[in-house]
Amino acid sequence: MNCEEIKEKISIRMVLESFNLFPVKENRNTAFYFALDREEKIPSLSVDFAKNKAFDFGTGKSYDVISIVQQMNLCSISEALRYLEKFDFSNYNKLQSEETLHEKKYKIIMVREIQHPALIQYLKSRKVYEQKDLVKEIEYELNGKKYFGIGFFNNSGGIEIRNKYSKICLGKKDVTLIKNELNISNEILVFEGFFDYLTFRNLEKKENINSDYLILNSTAMLFKAKDELKKYEKISLFLDNDSNGKSFKEKLQNQYKNVEDCSWIYHNFKDLNEWYCEKQNLPHSCFVKSHK
Repeated sequence: MNCEEIKEKISIRMVLESFNLFPVKENRNTAFYFALDREEKIPSLSVDFAKNKAFDFGTGKSYDVISIVQQMNLCSISEALRYLEKFDFSNYNKLQSEETLHEKKYKIIMVREIQHPALIQYLKSRKVYEQKDLVKEIEYELNGKKYFGIGFFNNSGGIEIRNKYSKICLGKKDVTLIKNELNISNEILVFEGFFDYLTFRNLEKKENINSDYLILNSTAMLFKAKDELKKYEKISLFLDNDSNGKSFKEKLQNQYKNVEDCSWIYHNFKDLNEWYCEKQNLPHSCFVKSHK
């Protein structure tokens, strides 16, 4: 593909989602996101999915998929093109493109315990099969086609769907707040995605930890949890080791007191789950003691 073909054929929604950016508001053909280059309370980035372009009403700057990557990664055009290569081919991207259409006409067909062999294998490949009871098997219909995946519910009843080939949300995007059984915690642990949360539950299973858990399901959902985070004496962050995760960590450290960055534990890896998949034989105690 040349640059013009890339701008036309690679979904702008997919590129934004690769940076954990999701719509705050959606209309029929457009959506509003928070700005790419600053923090704001009212979203100003308008994305036109039909034209595959975005416009920032705050700065007057227009974006295509290439310039979005440049902005997010602070990189050159050639580096942005290399980043976009992963969206250029494979069944994963074809399926992802189908599932990220604006008009998600979906229907939940069945919700049950994890039973499908492919989903069992996927959980095992991510080393979190022991936590299968914390997720569900979801069979659903999307734009007239049937799919299935691992489902994780958020606070608004929306469902984060994951399998080997797709990463979508059915219904309203929101965070997932999970209170400990005693409901008297002064500490909250914050994760970007639910696989890191499942990983931590593996690590803590032999420890007596009475923390609450916040799974953002996207760092763009922080505004949903700002008031909730104020209630805790300690906030422990298990965010991704990428530019977005580091930027998000700095925002939280500036906004709240007693914020602990726990990403040093897996500093040579993208996230907690990737580290665990490689280093699961490490003693649990060396991990857990970091935030007690």
